[in-house]
Amino acid sequence: MVNYEFKLPDIGEGVVEGEIVTWHVAIGSTVKEDDALVDVMTDKATVTIPSPVNGVVSSLSGDIGDMVAVGTTLISFDIDSTGESNQNSDIIEVSEPVVVPEPVVVPEPVVVPEPVVVPEPVAVPEPVAVQKNNSVSNVKKAHKKALASPAVRRRARENGINLTMINGTGPAGRIRHSDIDLYVASNGAMGDNQVNSIKMKREDVTEIKVVGLRRKIAEQMVISKRTIPHFSYFEEIDITELEKLRQTLNGTRDESQPKLTYLPFIMLALTKIMPQHPECNARYDDQANIVSRFGALHIGIATQTERGLYVPVVKHVETLDIWQTASEMQRVSGSARNGTASLDELSGSTFTITSLGRDGGLGATPIINHPEVAILGVHNAREMPVVRDGNIVIRRIMNVSSSFDHRVVDGADGAALIQNLKRMLETPALIFI
Repeated sequence: MVNYEFKLPDIGEGVVEGEIVTWHVAIGSTVKEDDALVDVMTDKATVTIPSPVNGVVSSLSGDIGDMVAVGTTLISFDIDSTGESNQNSDIIEVSEPVVVPEPVVVPEPVVVPEPVVVPEPVAVPEPVAVQKNNSVSNVKKAHKKALASPAVRRRARENGINLTMINGTGPAGRIRHSDIDLYVASNGAMGDNQVNSIKMKREDVTEIKVVGLRRKIAEQMVISKRTIPHFSYFEEIDITELEKLRQTLNGTRDESQPKLTYLPFIMLALTKIMPQHPECNARYDDQANIVSRFGALHIGIATQTERGLYVPVVKHVETLDIWQTASEMQRVSGSARNGTASLDELSGSTFTITSLGRDGGLGATPIINHPEVAILGVHNAREMPVVRDGNIVIRRIMNVSSSFDHRVVDGADGAALIQNLKRMLETPALIFI
């Protein structure tokens, strides 16, 4: 047998390190060539690294959340001396196997508990007029001092009611005539229910280590908020006509065409108006103080997955029609959700859309995807009463929230982009002219 050291390979252009997010093997695991060993996350994507050899895992280097440099030993295998590998690795001959003594099981001492002396139970007289459960709570309540006026006490005596079984609603818990009325009406259950409704104080704390994609998201959000002075802008858009067009197109599509949502229409509308707002389709290199304005529109689609938030990119939206836009958006979003998105599919955006879907709410302040300078948040559409020509009518309204980098986008320019988008969506024929 020989020892084979597997080192973290170069997993992408410019990548010098990665974060361990998942181990697929443990010490003692038998693996075959191409079996998944570990998931390593870079700045762009999470990569599953396969085994280059057949063997038994003898050691692992690094815990989940650790950063590992390219070329660092990740795993050591015990492999047959005839095993072959094309990976750059160190082969170390093992002269003799190391004998590990089996652990000695020491039986735990038997602890004999001292006998518990149980005091005689205290007899609690049952009330005469009202039947109650003989519960632990009743025993506890029987020992407390009831606060009540002489008139209330006389009424309780006359009706055979034990005042200690009633929770008073007056000052300092004083029992009132109304409390007796409730107690009698509930057949004695009101006092028990009130006691049992008291919630227990919780002291538990769960600590969760922030690793992998969640750590990357946190770092990116900090960079965006720390370096970009955001300003946000909100608007309502009447998409009644757009909804009619969407329903018509969905009703006439063939099997090869995807079902349309609002996003493809918004994306195409942006391609129409963005040439008038080049300052919004840009990136700002704040280190070099250079703003790069792009002729192409590469739209990032913020996508929630089981692993966290990804932003896959639909490239060159200006060259696509409505069906192609919808298909490409579904493709890259699907790749992000199932974990197969490539580095190219997760990079290169010049403008980002985040859709909150059915949980859209009324407004938000979306955080710009650094180093971009603008982001559009789309909220849930809903039927609302609005005034048209002096009459109240029902229209379909969708709120949008946007944020801009105030260093390079003036407030008037950001507002103009959203107003132009509003005009396109409220008259959707303009999107296709």
